[in-house]
Amino acid sequence: MAAEPIVLFDNGHHKCLMFDSLVTGEGVQSNQFLIVDGKHEALIDPGGDLTYTPLSVAASRYMNIRDMDYVFASHQDPDIIGAIDRWIVHTRAKIVTSRLWARFLPHLVSGYVTGQLSGSVYDRIVSVPDGGINVPFGESFIQCLPAHFMHSVGNLQFYDPVSKILFSGDLGASMGGEHEHEPVTNFDKHIPNMIGFHRRYIASRKVCELWANMVRQMEVSAIVPQHGKRFEGPAMVEQFLNWVSSVDCGIDLVSQENYRRPVDYLSA
Repeated sequence: MAAEPIVLFDNGHHKCLMFDSLVTGEGVQSNQFLIVDGKHEALIDPGGDLTYTPLSVAASRYMNIRDMDYVFASHQDPDIIGAIDRWIVHTRAKIVTSRLWARFLPHLVSGYVTGQLSGSVYDRIVSVPDGGINVPFGESFIQCLPAHFMHSVGNLQFYDPVSKILFSGDLGASMGGEHEHEPVTNFDKHIPNMIGFHRRYIASRKVCELWANMVRQMEVSAIVPQHGKRFEGPAMVEQFLNWVSSVDCGIDLVSQENYRRPVDYLSA
């Protein structure tokens, strides 16, 4: 049976849906997103082989998969766009991603799949410059925002101006909390679920501060990461912006101890 999505927004014409229970086995929990505007559809960070089939089945209840407009990929990780070859073969969608990764994504497409295409893989990829772009979508657009080094060097986030939802990729991600399908209600209690991930995967506090400055100039009703709980409402969004701007992470934390030759041998 197809998984029931969480409805993040629905005004009768425009919908934002989140699928959060499609990963099984040893894969890391992740959220996949579907935006529908009339007869136009787009997926955000649909994942790899672990999620392709269940996501296709679940999303097909809301759209004709073949006629989908876009697949947006915030960066190059397998849990983001590992199944790019299937989306290219089974849909007419354009793949929207950073120009830094546009030239690498074809490495995920087999020679067999390439042979099934009437053109090249590059013909299906929209390369987003570092400054971001607005991608026309239905009666509105999807805004591709620069989010470099959070964590990927060529990282994007996606803002839907109709719902005012910011899909933040790995920024704001959490691991190990209970009821991950629910929004954050107690920010302080949620911090332990985020702190380890951000210290390891986000490049530095500086990029978080610059990013937060940008977001504060926008009207954001919710920040929805690719992993874990989401932040809903102006007060919770502001708490997250304040927190992420104050956390030392990435290169802020490294020292010479992190750059020493190993002395131990790998045991058999």
